[in-house]
Amino acid sequence: MRRRAIPLLSAALALAAAFLVGPAGAAEPEPGEAGAAAAGDERHRPRLYTPPANPDAYTQAHELALAGQLRDAAGIVSMVRTPQAVWFGDQSPAEVEREARQVVRDADGATVVFSLYNVPGRDCSGYSGGGANTTAEYKAWIDAVARGIGRSEAIVVLETDSLALLPSDCGQDDAQGTKTAARYAEINYAIGQLEPLKGTRVYLDTGHAAWHGPASITPRLVKGGIAKATGFFTNVSNYQTDAANSWFGRLVSACVAYVGEGGDAAQCPHQSSAREQAEAWIGANVKTPPSRWKHFVTDSSRNGQGPWVPPPGKYTDPQDWCNPPDRGLGARPTLRTGDPLHDARLWVKIPGESDGLCLRGTPGPEDPERGMVDPKAGDWFAEQALELVRLANPPILPGS
Repeated sequence: MRRRAIPLLSAALALAAAFLVGPAGAAEPEPGEAGAAAAGDERHRPRLYTPPANPDAYTQAHELALAGQLRDAAGIVSMVRTPQAVWFGDQSPAEVEREARQVVRDADGATVVFSLYNVPGRDCSGYSGGGANTTAEYKAWIDAVARGIGRSEAIVVLETDSLALLPSDCGQDDAQGTKTAARYAEINYAIGQLEPLKGTRVYLDTGHAAWHGPASITPRLVKGGIAKATGFFTNVSNYQTDAANSWFGRLVSACVAYVGEGGDAAQCPHQSSAREQAEAWIGANVKTPPSRWKHFVTDSSRNGQGPWVPPPGKYTDPQDWCNPPDRGLGARPTLRTGDPLHDARLWVKIPGESDGLCLRGTPGPEDPERGMVDPKAGDWFAEQALELVRLANPPILPGS
């Protein structure tokens, strides 16, 4: 469960928050909601849950306020008081059931975004490696999550990188593909336990728009059980723009529909295709009406400045996904995107928390782009948090 905030706000920080920060957990205003709020229907309109913040965020804000940097302090507070995902992984079944039940109780009717991250062999045993030891352990863990969620409103972002980065992609499988087959079975099992819950919608992994194309990710979605899920997610922990995410989502939705009709995914247009040509192909080949296509959600937590482009030829492994410099917060989370296929724009990755120790192909130990040793994955990264706030697009504070 997300860590509880601790009372570190000084009088100076409280003053900054009072002047510059809106109500806790307030998301970007959504289309058509002003009238409902004015009519006193605030409690009943769709809203996203804001979990307790990483305590180190308030420590940073406290220190900024004491240094007289009130606007930066207020920006950090506003960032962590924006709806974000609750990440679960590595807890025991008993722990995750108890913590999930407590989260939905705290949410009090708001939709909770659960990012489940415990599949065996996750992240190819990289910076965020770990997960359950066996398929049986994973199934027991998923069963516990399902019991904890119960009948509450929930969006489940199921196992980031689980399909875009299979065991076979990172040399962890045997010649028979045993671990990859287990991965598909694990994802299918999770969908089967979670999607039938009354208020839960499950979304599967596609990586991001600069990784797989529809032709390569769609067969993985099909094997992963997309037919039984609400849809898929893209750009979690990455930096692709909202426009790129929406276009990629539409193409993947169309390709999934096309394959469901018996088509070959290899024929689906790539996201780099000219839009007019791709739309023409969809119109000519996909017979399923868009109202029956799979939906998607996107992560806009850190994409306000788009992806980082490493200096050409400078690094053998630029790790453009790993704590890239000079990025900004993206558009605020919303359940009303204006696109009938795009169910939500979310902050899934917790902005301000590190991606890990980024060496970019160098001996280290410092990140050569930052001149410092990056915090380990999941720890608070004060320098990056401040960048995200200052370079937010749209701005995190009014008047920026």
